[in-house]
Amino acid sequence: MLLDTHVWLRWLSPVDMPLPTQVIDVLEANTDLAVSAVSCWEVAYLAKRGRLQLPLPLADWMSEALAGSGISCIPLDAQIATTAAELSDIHRDPADRFIIATALATRRRLLTLDSVIPHYPELQGHLA
Repeated sequence: MLLDTHVWLRWLSPVDMPLPTQVIDVLEANTDLAVSAVSCWEVAYLAKRGRLQLPLPLADWMSEALAGSGISCIPLDAQIATTAAELSDIHRDPADRFIIATALATRRRLLTLDSVIPHYPELQGHLA
């Protein structure tokens, strides 16, 4: 299962931003959790811009958020980049497009709370 950036952040910081119970149930029922490399970039960028306060220095937080939590990071490759470019024009957020493309290219279900992402027809059968 692929987590979008906000689900990943809220899963790791439940006190600050609790997830709905049904999302927690889905997460706890899955042992193979991953994020796109774009989510790592989003976290770093949000922290740099002061829109996200991390409890540790960025490198330490990233290590704990990945290896320390058992969540893997899927790198971007040519297939994901091509898939992202070919997605329907639902919205223009490039990070979300890469996350969607990562789910599709790796045949993972995508767990998101985003209200726009489920409108992508390409995601039929790929949403958690």
